[in-house]
Formats: sequence, structure tokens, C-alpha cells
Amino acid sequence: MERSRIAVAGASGLIGSALVRSLAADGHEVVRLVRRAPSGPGEVRWDPARQWVDAAGLAGCDAVVNLAGAGIGDRRWTPEYKRRIRDSRVLGTAALAKAVASLPEPPRVFVNGSAMGIYGETGDRIVDEDAPPGDGFLPSVCVEWEEAAEPVREAGVRTVFLRTGLVIARGGGAWGRLFPLFRAGLGGRLGDGRQYWSYIALHDEIAAIRHLIDTEALSGPFNLTAPEPLTNREVTAAMGRVLHRPTVFAVPAPVLRAVLGEMAGDVLGSVRVVPKRLLESGFRFAFPAIDAAIRSAG
Repeated sequence: MERSRIAVAGASGLIGSALVRSLAADGHEVVRLVRRAPSGPGEVRWDPARQWVDAAGLAGCDAVVNLAGAGIGDRRWTPEYKRRIRDSRVLGTAALAKAVASLPEPPRVFVNGSAMGIYGETGDRIVDEDAPPGDGFLPSVCVEWEEAAEPVREAGVRTVFLRTGLVIARGGGAWGRLFPLFRAGLGGRLGDGRQYWSYIALHDEIAAIRHLIDTEALSGPFNLTAPEPLTNREVTAAMGRVLHRPTVFAVPAPVLRAVLGEMAGDVLGSVRVVPKRLLESGFRFAFPAIDAAIRSAG
């Protein structure tokens, strides 16, 4: 890929910060969207809550990547926080989509975050990008999240949706909370451990995003998950193997529900997602197996 100018919203998050580092290391110009006054030419101001973007700052960008959104697992799902989860994604995407669509010369690609949560509970059933949305809070948020990008698509900009799974990384996200527990010998299965977890190494997440930015023929939804989802019980065993720690502790479902509230349904739910379209596009995972993916987190 030739040197490009790429705008990134959500650049301070787990995935966004890793993407920015990767792009900058290869000599690309990265423009970060920030909510405060810009500190230099590498920043553009926006206010997703007010659905406002300094569109002029996006001029000349070859790609716009939107990874912004409040953390799903950061807090208990009170009605107020559920509203924040939704609004931070839907309003932010709508603002960026309108700003990009308004440019006289829009970028060649708009890459928007989404999540495997769009499929809801799948049990043992394997689902790919052709599966319909599920029922519940997260599926409804994901549907609105993707629909909010419609102005960009109508403007003729190639649009990609990242239906990301559980990212294996130490620096944040759900897995970032698991590592300290397992290192302390306190890790174990959640509930009965039979629920499927569709994971992806952070390295592969970033490589997949860059593959989707670079490949002109690709648009629409892509599942960013490793090819072989595993059960929580299998993931727990792998964490024990790699970290050389016992995994005798288990958290019963009633305890999870008492601690996490409504969010426990998604922790205990089974989502068996496969990256059909990503594999068909020629992408190759560096860490498809769970042990290697855990080791890649450092």
C-alpha cells in the first residue's frame, strides 16, 4: 500500500491505538479524531454526542476508520450506560458518515466498527456473515450501528463493517481482565463453560483491518474472528496451559448474574462465529490457534 492519509476515530482504544501504531510504523499519515481542541495537524475535532465533525479536517483522507464506542464490559448495564453504549456508536457513526458523504472528494473507503454481538445467542450453530441479526440489546445496537453508516454508502464510498469477536490482548478489553486472574491462579470457566467464544488475536485484528482497507473489491460485513471458535471450557484450559497456572476455580452462572446483571447473559451466551468472507478474500491468520493467540499477547 502506498503512503496514505487515514483518519481514525477511537484512536485511544485497544484496537484503535494498535491500528495507529501499525499504520504509523509503515509511514502512513494518521489523523486522530479528538473531542478536545486539536493539538496539532494530526488531529481533527469532533463531538459525536452532538453529531458534529470538522469535516474540513477529513479532506484528503484516503480512508476513514471508525472504532469509537463506550466499552461494552466497562460497567454494569444500567439504563443510563446502555444508552451510552448505543449513542456512542450510533450517533458517532452517523456524524462521521454525514461528514464523509459531504466531502467534494470523499475517501475511497469507510471502515466502521461493529461486533459479532449482532448475531445474538447462536448456541452450537455456526454462523457466518449471511446469518440474520439476533434478538436482544447488543444485536439491536449493532444493527443501528451499521445502519448509521448509510449516508456513506449512498455517496458511493466503499463501506466495510468489522464484526469483531473477543480480542486477545493484555492491554484492554475482556481478555485484558482475564490475564491477571489467570496469572494469579484464580482463572476458571464461566458458568458451565459450554458456551462458544469466538476470539481473535490483536495482531490478526489489525492485519485484517488493514487488509480490508487495502483491498478495493471488499465491502459489507466481515467477521473478524479466528476460524475455529472454542468453548469457554476449552479457552480456560488453554489459558492454564500457556500461563502454567491451575484453572480449578469456576464462576457459577447465578453469581455472574448477581455481579454483572443483564450483561451476564452475553458472558454466558454462546456465539459460534466464523470468518467466512475474510477467508474467502485471501486473508491468512498469523495466530489462528488459541494457544498461539494467547502467547501473541505477550
